[in-house]
Amino acid sequence: MDHIEVGRYWNENAEAWTRLARAGYDVYRDYLNTPGFFAMLPEVRGLKGLDIGCGEGYNTRQLAQAGAAMTAVDISEVFIGYARESERETPLGIDYQVASAVELPFENESFDFSTAFMSLLDIPETEKALAEAYRVLRPGGFLQFSITHPCFDTPHRRNLRDEMGKTYAIEVGEYFRPYRGRVSEWTFTALPEEQRQAVRWFRTPCFYRTLSSWLNLVIKTGFAIEEIGEPTPDDATVAKCHHLQDAQVVAYFLHVRGRKTALAG
Repeated sequence: MDHIEVGRYWNENAEAWTRLARAGYDVYRDYLNTPGFFAMLPEVRGLKGLDIGCGEGYNTRQLAQAGAAMTAVDISEVFIGYARESERETPLGIDYQVASAVELPFENESFDFSTAFMSLLDIPETEKALAEAYRVLRPGGFLQFSITHPCFDTPHRRNLRDEMGKTYAIEVGEYFRPYRGRVSEWTFTALPEEQRQAVRWFRTPCFYRTLSSWLNLVIKTGFAIEEIGEPTPDDATVAKCHHLQDAQVVAYFLHVRGRKTALAG
């Protein structure tokens, strides 16, 4: 399976994903992952940025609102259609383009920074995607990306709950067994049961890597790893959204920032 085939899966997911996410059901993104990502993000005001795998543009819009001049790409035409629609309704100066992360249509050293919110983990050619992100960055620029945490999003995974339904542990296994292209079917946890039966579930190919594999790929690409994040919700956030309680038990997401050093070729 390559990035083109993966793109077809996401194009099929895009309409339902956009509708449900915009209705507020992507609670792990809204209450945990994106806030944690922006808490770790350096100042971007006045910088030229590229959002890789932007989806319908939710996070790209926040980057633009933070003062960055944004370009964004996604391999799904449907996602880009929704993103452009939002740009027409509320112009933020974002240039959305249909493009693959492994074939970015930009000149070398075009951007001050790049981001990839939960997109690199869906790309089988991870090395090429990282190399492309590196290529289009100016020396001194950074890439910051988020993925599911490799230590806790393993081929075997089970949520262990007590009699009250509260998570007390996450059972993981087969950490060192790589898999590439296994298609998972799922939908948002916060979606009410009656709607879960009525909506089309997402079908997403999975490409698992260990923690060391991810970090070594970043280093071998040429990035100097600058900061690592493992966001977890505080009690006040869980009180607002009880679905996030299990993210207090283990880290669900990993955030990585790498810098293209000024001496990089």
